[in-house]
Amino acid sequence: MGSEVPNLLEPDARSSLVVSQDVDIAVPVHRHAAVKARLLEVRGLARSEEEPSVWLPTEPELIEVNFIGRDEHGTRTGETYVFEDDDLPLLVFGHLSLLRQGKTIAIDDLSIPLPRPAGLILEKLLTDRSGEKGDRDLLVALALLLVSEAHDLAEIETLYHGLSPELQYTARSGLSTLSLLEPIMSMPDPTLHRTLVAELLGRLERYEPKQ
Repeated sequence: MGSEVPNLLEPDARSSLVVSQDVDIAVPVHRHAAVKARLLEVRGLARSEEEPSVWLPTEPELIEVNFIGRDEHGTRTGETYVFEDDDLPLLVFGHLSLLRQGKTIAIDDLSIPLPRPAGLILEKLLTDRSGEKGDRDLLVALALLLVSEAHDLAEIETLYHGLSPELQYTARSGLSTLSLLEPIMSMPDPTLHRTLVAELLGRLERYEPKQ
């Protein structure tokens, strides 16, 4: 559910190519035991002693993997808690409840399930990280917009309507910030897509919650 998703969604990896610094995997809380058991079969990665939810490469061609918790039933959007476990503790982010299952792509002998763009775009717009990390989250949202279709934009509106007024404001603020960002190396150039961002912001601003 991280910055590599738009690349996997776009077969030719054109203007939205994002150079990933790591791989983020959203683990459904109810599947935690199965994921932990499967990790025992993985070669080339070892658990970080400092951050047990991070697995570090032991082979030069691999990159870091971060495991993040997703509780689609028991956590409201915006809430965060720790799923305690001696071997694979997870920080469970409520915003990940916005994710919906999308397509599964096949690469070599791997089947990789991906989220639909809409939920992940909103999750990135709701980022509470600051500085370059926060900017990168917003640029991942832009990369996802570049591979979105009309039905994805409609789904963004639907999910947005289900947010609290405070989170709706945060999402719009994220788009406003995105519209002002300058380019960052190895990320999509936001200056080339101001119109696209403005159009989405306009769609969300037209929504008026019922009194």
